[in-house]
Amino acid sequence: MRRALGVLVLLLAPLVAHAGAQKYEPLSASVHGALSRSVSDRAPQHSSFQDSTVAIDWLTEMSGRLAKRIPDRESRLDFLRSVHYEATRAGLDPQLVLGLIQVESGFKKYAVSTAGARGYMQVMPFWVKLVGRADDNLFHLRTNLRYGCTILRHYLDIERGDLYRALGRYNGSLGQADYPNMVRAAWHQQWKYTGSTLASR
Repeated sequence: MRRALGVLVLLLAPLVAHAGAQKYEPLSASVHGALSRSVSDRAPQHSSFQDSTVAIDWLTEMSGRLAKRIPDRESRLDFLRSVHYEATRAGLDPQLVLGLIQVESGFKKYAVSTAGARGYMQVMPFWVKLVGRADDNLFHLRTNLRYGCTILRHYLDIERGDLYRALGRYNGSLGQADYPNMVRAAWHQQWKYTGSTLASR
């Protein structure tokens, strides 16, 4: 009985991610305004692919790799389209974002880290208060990706394009090699794509 109860507790416990967390840093008025505008854009999502052939090729390839983690095909394709859109919108490589999500949350929508970071990209709730709106739900797919990609772009800008340091900031482990190396390994070993992923501008 006690064993069964223990299993039940484990099943009901929130999905915990053991990632780090972004740290609050004061923002200048201009940066604050730019980040607020970026996360609050409610324009309808359009295709971020160059054309339908590129979209089909990329989605087919990535969907096959992601099938074990997100078994439902429609959910998987919606996820991939959203990742491609939000990454492209932020000027990021979609495969890099997939690698980051793999390391941060293992593709678990409701993952919560010990520091309180939430969702696929493990976004800290303080960002909602800082640049978002009170009703922004970090467990919502598009919202989480919008915040995560905007934050990573912000850190890349701070670090003048230095991905190693930007990833360290994203994880709250600036100057330590483990996290950037894990993301880069996931990016290049699991999500590398040699086809065309150019987005329409």
